[in-house]
Amino acid sequence: MRLITAVLLLLSVLSLSGQEDRVVDVTVQGNKKLKSSFVLKVALVKPGTKLDSLVLEEDIKLLKRLPSIAHAYYQVFPANKPNEYNVFYNIEENFTIIPSANVYTTNDDEFAFRVGLYEYNLLGQNITFGGFYQYDVFNSFGINLRAPYLFSRKLGLALNYQDLTTLEPVFFNNSSANYRYNNTSMEGLVIFQPNFNHRIEAGLNYFTEDYEYREGITSPDVPLELNVKKLLYKVIYEYNNINYYYQYLEGFRSVFNFQYVTSRDDVLPEFVIGWNDFLYFHRFGEKGNWASRLRLGLATNDDTPFAPFSVDNNLNVRGVGNVIDRGTGVIVLNTEYRHTLVDKDWFALQGNVFVDAGSWRNPGGDFGDFGNSENVRIYPGVGIRFIHKKIFNAIFRIDYGYGVTQDATNGFVFGIGQYF
Repeated sequence: MRLITAVLLLLSVLSLSGQEDRVVDVTVQGNKKLKSSFVLKVALVKPGTKLDSLVLEEDIKLLKRLPSIAHAYYQVFPANKPNEYNVFYNIEENFTIIPSANVYTTNDDEFAFRVGLYEYNLLGQNITFGGFYQYDVFNSFGINLRAPYLFSRKLGLALNYQDLTTLEPVFFNNSSANYRYNNTSMEGLVIFQPNFNHRIEAGLNYFTEDYEYREGITSPDVPLELNVKKLLYKVIYEYNNINYYYQYLEGFRSVFNFQYVTSRDDVLPEFVIGWNDFLYFHRFGEKGNWASRLRLGLATNDDTPFAPFSVDNNLNVRGVGNVIDRGTGVIVLNTEYRHTLVDKDWFALQGNVFVDAGSWRNPGGDFGDFGNSENVRIYPGVGIRFIHKKIFNAIFRIDYGYGVTQDATNGFVFGIGQYF
């Protein structure tokens, strides 16, 4: 009898030791505006799943990427039965109704700005909705809706409307003319995220481009007015393995953007354009952060004054000015070292030194144009960041870029959010 009892006890112990640890409950706490149901929808850990620390870490990485969350961590506690556990996701929320602003000047007395207001956690579902107003000689505006988790952890959508008007230089015959340029567009994108590191966006953009001559040289081959309706097919692929800890970033990210644009006018013919941004972040000690972005891009190499890649203050080279040149290919490297000077519970002050450098292929040119000194721009500079750690993207930046290459300018670039 004792032998039978001992055997049964041994079998029971072996049975229990072979059982997998299971999650019986997942609780979200610390959140106020953010809906717990949303966190449970996007989390991989569910009641009944295997308890796996790697999956828990993946959930936390995803949560810390969300605009509504400043910081997140998990806790695991035993439940009432052996091999059963309760998981708690602890949330520190961001304030998510955020103004946006970008301002720049150069020593040519250029002045332009873009201001906006966005809600990054609409309905507690991490839906971004808002719009902007821009003044850059002319008035412009746009409205944006982005809901990447609207249907599930993997599937969402984005809708955008834009009415953008600027004074654009058009380059031909070794000189240029200024045109009033208007782009009115409507865009719809499907967002698919097959797993934590990968994202695919695909959709259509229907837009009208309107060029109206204002001043400068003219040519019989370049019309004084153009109004062309176009259809743009867009695909974006992103690999993201960035880990966030408040203002510090660590890891690698790659974003590939491919577009095919149809046209009904030979002056603005159909073309293909693609570019890839490679971003790398590395932490140095407790307060240092090195950040770099390399952009490589090519477009159909038509000899046209309306080439798609531009050299611009707010896009690629700080201090260079507003659309000072155009090309059908681009190589741009932005690299900077950010160092936190003050770091409190809610506030951080960060200084940075940077170098922005780039070159462009002339419309109809060849790859040798990238090495042409007339096309190369190098702008070192310094900046400062005022960071509110509890408000999403509340980074007010001031950068001053000073050109050291041919015909260089210099100027300030102001904005909200890191430059890249």
